[in-house]
Amino acid sequence: MRVEVMQYYGLTQPLSQAGYYETDHHKQLIKDIKGAVLEGRLIALCGVVGSGKTVTLRRLQQILKDENRVAVAKSLSVEKHSIKLATLISTLYYDLSQDKQVQIPKQSEKRERELQEIVRKGKRPVALFVDEAHDLNGHTLIGLKRLMEVVEDAGGRLSVILAGHPKLRNDLRRPTMEEIGYRTDIFTLDGVVGSQREYILWLLGASAAPNTDPESIFDGEAIDILSTKLRTPLQVQLHLTLALEAGYQTGEKPVTAALVETVLSRQLDDLEPTLTRHGYRLKDMVEQFDAKPTEIRALFNNKLEPARTAELRDRMLAAGLPI
Repeated sequence: MRVEVMQYYGLTQPLSQAGYYETDHHKQLIKDIKGAVLEGRLIALCGVVGSGKTVTLRRLQQILKDENRVAVAKSLSVEKHSIKLATLISTLYYDLSQDKQVQIPKQSEKRERELQEIVRKGKRPVALFVDEAHDLNGHTLIGLKRLMEVVEDAGGRLSVILAGHPKLRNDLRRPTMEEIGYRTDIFTLDGVVGSQREYILWLLGASAAPNTDPESIFDGEAIDILSTKLRTPLQVQLHLTLALEAGYQTGEKPVTAALVETVLSRQLDDLEPTLTRHGYRLKDMVEQFDAKPTEIRALFNNKLEPARTAELRDRMLAAGLPI
């Protein structure tokens, strides 16, 4: 957001820097996941794009570090679709080893045995965090379960926390993923669903000068519309920003409901953006449902012939897609 827009509405910092917003749902979720971590479980945290998974993971990681009961490791690799188990083992070496110069054995057997020794010396359970885990392939997911067993065989305890879109949850529930899916504790992050209005008021208050009334920035009806139409923190921050920039251009203060209506995307709840928020891109749908790209595009545009539409929709519903 431009500085002049912020100054016009009395904002002292960008909306994206307001901090961590925590509902009762967030508090219970972190409590439940922390309990599973201490038990050495395989955990999946699933939520749509923009629901706050990464922020929630950071919060949990900081809590674990502050309590100092669990050693925390975090995968930094950004190319999750090509990650193999060896990469995640390297993560454990880098974050757990007490040596300044980390040397990871190239030979598989020796690598695992030295990892057992590193965990044994640490004398604490280990939590490995992997974000964007919906892009991990099935072999890597199954390998994580075996890695946990390797650590357990040496008297240690390794929990793995996977975070990803709802696609991750659906993939883990596939019959072909029974080996790992049945052993995974799955948690769902709903973002700010049910607390949209409270979140908007908090966000404006946290970003504005002290004692600023949020309704001096957006009027009550505008806030009501935003609360009804939007579901995630990312959506709220984006549309608040768009409305403020549009309001600045027209000299409108506070921002009205009529102006908010002009910036709300009419395609927000269409099938394609909805599936994308759940982690299903065109490539994923083509592969999973044995369809042609042209068929998926035609489905999105309501131009696919009825029989094929019904077939694909039935298969997508069975797989857990929100259609």
